[in-house]
Amino acid sequence: MTALVIAEHDNNSIRPATLNTVTAAAQCDGVVHVLVAGHNAGAAAAAAAQIAGISQVIHVDAEQFAHGLAEPLAEQVLALAANYSHILFAATASGKNVAPRVAARLDVAQVSDVTKVLSADTFERPIYAGNAVATVQAQDAVKVITVRSTGFDPTAASGGAAAVQTTPAVADAGQSRFVGSEIAQNDRPELTAAKVIVSGGRALGSAEKFNEIIAPLADKLGAALGASRAAVDAGYAPNDWQVGQTGKIVAPQLYVAVGISGAIQHLAGMKDSKVIVAINKDPEAPIFSVADYGLEADLFSAVPELIRTL
Repeated sequence: MTALVIAEHDNNSIRPATLNTVTAAAQCDGVVHVLVAGHNAGAAAAAAAQIAGISQVIHVDAEQFAHGLAEPLAEQVLALAANYSHILFAATASGKNVAPRVAARLDVAQVSDVTKVLSADTFERPIYAGNAVATVQAQDAVKVITVRSTGFDPTAASGGAAAVQTTPAVADAGQSRFVGSEIAQNDRPELTAAKVIVSGGRALGSAEKFNEIIAPLADKLGAALGASRAAVDAGYAPNDWQVGQTGKIVAPQLYVAVGISGAIQHLAGMKDSKVIVAINKDPEAPIFSVADYGLEADLFSAVPELIRTL
């Protein structure tokens, strides 16, 4: 059996979620290939070739892949699908955009958000906001899978020596076109790759207090900033900071939850963190049920004191 991992990249380097996806692919008991489809993406293909445990990089270079549009990438994957028993995507915004298109065209059932590989055709995935785990057996000839990166350790980004095979791009059907992008600039670590995250909740009361209380703590810890859905909905923080089932799934070394009650959908996005610290004045807050360390205190006095101590 041979598995194909669809790499996520910026045409220069490989994004971290791809390394977790390679780990999952290797556990499917087969040879692992990686597809790098981009524009002027030779550097990304060379970086992919260094990933430990893969035997081949398929490099496809064309202008239609410059911006990661789902339609041309899905067509390229479909052109290669007959050669593979497993096609794996990271369960990111990009992977979730492309994988269903591939599965639908192949007329197979996609297996989503896999957190454990039990065998080549059997997988575990969380359901009910992570409150239960389903064991799923896929009987299709080609298995289309999205991988939750927090469920797998990343494969080493160096040490490999895979061959790079250049493959012609499929014709662009013109189903979509790139118009432009507005990218938020942030000097902090990227949320899903950060080792430390400080998140704030609705208890902060305003965007001003969010920045006044949470940002200095994140600065002290060198952390990324996160937020609960309630805080985002209230306008305290931007959408791309949202942690949870309807936001980003994270598993940092340290997660600090400030003024977050711990709704089920939020816990589903962060409970795999290695160490969880919760600060909340409500002793019954659900966040304390998953916290390794809990501080029952008023955040407006506790956090400044913590910052002074640090």
